[in-house]
Amino acid sequence: MSGALSAVVVPLAAEHAEQVLAIYQAGVDEGNATFETVAPTWEAFDAAKLPEHRFSALDERGAVLGWVAASRVSDRCAYAGVVEHSVYVHPAARGRGVASTLLKALIDSTERAGIWTIQSGIFPENAASLAVHERAGFRVIGTRERIGRHHGVWRDVVLLERRSPAIT
Repeated sequence: MSGALSAVVVPLAAEHAEQVLAIYQAGVDEGNATFETVAPTWEAFDAAKLPEHRFSALDERGAVLGWVAASRVSDRCAYAGVVEHSVYVHPAARGRGVASTLLKALIDSTERAGIWTIQSGIFPENAASLAVHERAGFRVIGTRERIGRHHGVWRDVVLLERRSPAIT
């Protein structure tokens, strides 16, 4: 999985489950991607993610290079146009534009659906993720200091959002 990006973005489906969860677990194991300590089951992942706003990037062999998925932030109608997302890239596929390509697919799908805000919380140590989000049009809203404990250590989270240009 080296070289320039040669990938196709497709809807994330059950056939990608094993690879998607392995990529998720790799991010968990690295320690700067999530508060989770283990990737969820496919059933839990599938139930939590909005089907119309989740995508896989596949290489020419059909292997999953990365994924992006969004969830509702609230069931309250006032937040109907707000989603929270995650994007993960296979360690061997990083630095090839996979995350940027996946974020573009997510932004395109949310724009078509009338979603006005995409948000995410990223550990400040995850400089690569912060940079790719900035390039995709996300802005830092602020830092949630000592918002949670991760392996017994208090961690900060940088809150980012992308607002639809359709919202004036």
